[in-house]
Amino acid sequence: MRRCGQIALIAYWLIAVAGPVFAHTKSTSYSNWQISGNVVYLSFTIPIAESARLRDSDAPQPTDERLETYLAQHLGVDAGGRSCALSSPAKPTKATAQFRRYELQFRCDSADDIALHSSAFVDLVPSHVSLAQIQAGNGRSVQQLFTKDNQVVKVTGSESALRGAGFLQYVLMGIAHIFTGVDHIAFLIGLVLISRSLRDLVYVVTGFTVGHSTTLALAVTGIIRPHAEFIDALVALTIAMIGAENIAVASRRPITVAVALGGALLFAFLASSLHFGILPPLLLLGATLFASNYLVLAGYLSNAARLRIVVTIVFGLIHGFGFAADLLELHLPPDRLLSILFGFNVGVETGQLAIVMLALALVVLLGRAKLALPRPIVVDVCSAALVGLGTFWFVTRTYA
Repeated sequence: MRRCGQIALIAYWLIAVAGPVFAHTKSTSYSNWQISGNVVYLSFTIPIAESARLRDSDAPQPTDERLETYLAQHLGVDAGGRSCALSSPAKPTKATAQFRRYELQFRCDSADDIALHSSAFVDLVPSHVSLAQIQAGNGRSVQQLFTKDNQVVKVTGSESALRGAGFLQYVLMGIAHIFTGVDHIAFLIGLVLISRSLRDLVYVVTGFTVGHSTTLALAVTGIIRPHAEFIDALVALTIAMIGAENIAVASRRPITVAVALGGALLFAFLASSLHFGILPPLLLLGATLFASNYLVLAGYLSNAARLRIVVTIVFGLIHGFGFAADLLELHLPPDRLLSILFGFNVGVETGQLAIVMLALALVVLLGRAKLALPRPIVVDVCSAALVGLGTFWFVTRTYA
């Protein structure tokens, strides 16, 4: 399907041009504010990609002292128009491997007209968004978004603006997750490349949607708690695998490609057995067997579309855990979980569809201008790029 190849090429070009911009626009932190009388407790969680912006040396992360000072300067509470004292300085507390978390405590002179302030990271990234869970003294719990244009939330008093983030905001959050997640866009390119017809594309996109929707729901509801540090590396591996499959099919040498990828993963398994890297040996051994056998099967089947729907479900399961990472850090209230989860998932699907449709529109314009390229060239170039990109991300996320 020549058009699918053109879509992939356009989408890859979009990543190359827009990727660095998106990398700076996806900037998020998470906070949990608990108000008890005239005391406000704050738990502030930062992805390590965000905290790295504050480093002032060659070290990959800033010191706790650097972060504690910064947070104390950019987080605060007012009551009755007067600043509340920071009675307990910022101190680090336990968080998952991809995050850093700090706790602060503010004591106010009164419990009247309490307002929360958050300007953290907007001085570094103007588009930064802090997703806040606020528990007021009356037991009410809502979600709010702190941004450059909304750095103050009035919680109590006649001017209180305490209201929960709406369904649309979580839809937009899902869309942003796709458009600012270069690895997820790269995987979508792989799905387009692998499709030889519109029916094939429907199969693989359906499988991917079923997979990521399932694990997104399982992770956010707490039924399954994945290791976040494993998921990022596995997402990178799926990108390399889908690029490798395209090469195996196009070159008609599935065994050669399967041996190459399987051998690389087997080497990673041996390294993991010697305690090198973050992925467990059994996980890498399973990935080795799965990748090598699947590439051989896909290379020899005359019509692998139905096999791919199963495989893309598996890949979707992995990506779903990646989608859940943002929502997990929000400590979502059970009574709003369904609407939040549905809104985020609608946003993810909307973002995916928008990427494919935008690429399709550009392809139609190129076709009318007679600038379209043959599919084999597109497949070879883009597949090689995906393998290289996926391998780079896998190595840096596993061994960095």
